[in-house]
Amino acid sequence: MNTIRTAEASGHVGQQVRLTGWLHNVRRLGGVSFVVLRDGWGTIQAVTENEADLAPIAELNLESVIAMTGVVVATPQAPGGMELHQPQIEVITPVTEPAPVPLQQKRLKAGLPTLLDHAVVANRHPARRAVFRLAAGAMAGFRATLAVNHFTEVQTPKLVASATESGANVFKLNYFGGDAFLAQSPQFYKQIMVGVFTRVCEVGPVFRAEPHDTSRHVNEYVSLDVEFGFIENHFTVMGMVRTVLAGIFQTLAGAYAQELALLKANLPEVPVEIPHIHFAEAQELIWQRHGVDVRGEPDLSPQDERWLGEWAQQEHNSDFLFVVGYPMGKRPFYTHPDPQNPEYSNSFDLLFRGTELITGGQRLHVYADYLVALGKADLPIDPFETYLEAFRYGMPPHGGFAIGLERLLMQLLGLPNLRLATLFPRDQKRLTP
Repeated sequence: MNTIRTAEASGHVGQQVRLTGWLHNVRRLGGVSFVVLRDGWGTIQAVTENEADLAPIAELNLESVIAMTGVVVATPQAPGGMELHQPQIEVITPVTEPAPVPLQQKRLKAGLPTLLDHAVVANRHPARRAVFRLAAGAMAGFRATLAVNHFTEVQTPKLVASATESGANVFKLNYFGGDAFLAQSPQFYKQIMVGVFTRVCEVGPVFRAEPHDTSRHVNEYVSLDVEFGFIENHFTVMGMVRTVLAGIFQTLAGAYAQELALLKANLPEVPVEIPHIHFAEAQELIWQRHGVDVRGEPDLSPQDERWLGEWAQQEHNSDFLFVVGYPMGKRPFYTHPDPQNPEYSNSFDLLFRGTELITGGQRLHVYADYLVALGKADLPIDPFETYLEAFRYGMPPHGGFAIGLERLLMQLLGLPNLRLATLFPRDQKRLTP
């Protein structure tokens, strides 16, 4: 007898099959009982009028692990259009106490702290599971798109000898009696690897010891990183951003329709050319449209980003907007300045539905320029010697960007908190589960 997944039931109509999973729900309507099994792909219900068929689970709680055998019948009114008749139930792992979060409800009604405290169980809920399956799809689309464009995936160290941005917000740890840090990003290494492969990408965790307590920050997240050489300027990099995003959303549309439908996700259309606005012009626009004078500020606030997102929708019918030319004072020392106006940089942020999603730009590539930049930033050379070695021996003009996976999901799904897009969040107050 075939053991199948719930997602395969439609291909076995009229056949007797076996499914394994969790006891998701039991409903009794008059003399008819419905037993719902959930596996890693979906749910299916078994229907019986014989109470004896339910005897194996009579004393069990939901989330017991079971196997269920029955004949697949096409039933339009059933969830998913399929159900099992003549069910036989086998208990594999009994559960005798109620779950901390009721998973049989269509919508999880528990508050955020409860969901996070009991994430090991709450993440089993079909809606929670769908978020993380979309995360897998986004990573798959990212990798597939870059592979077609001749990128090589690398895995860089997460234990490093110095802070990437040379800032204070790093996690310091004891490394055999010396100091080491958790990597804030793979920035230095992915630049170095441009000298090896020309085009590289990475999917991996990054760590930020920033004391944020907001709905859009956590202290460990997944970064989708890209770096490549022989570019003209940051607009070349922005073109690759567009290609990658289109590839991600194409993958989700093609292979994750069930999850998108369950979560009522509105996939964006990525314009052939994403609109852009210079940082200084963006500040002037905010002053003119909203009467808030942010001119001269070194960065955009979350409210500024929301206003710019609204403008992009109204003026360009776009969920996306590049803000280019951030002040050099707010960018890392390796950022390439604008040759026409060195106070500004050849860098960008991409706003997605009014929230920063991607940061990127052109990097310095000439060794002598790095020495000057480190001097201007009042940074010592010694901690960066191995990084600088790559530039002493020839690097092409290059640039790159990074996408925060959880931020992408939060904006795509309209989630109110980044933690709902994070498998097991790590913030100032949470190291478990």
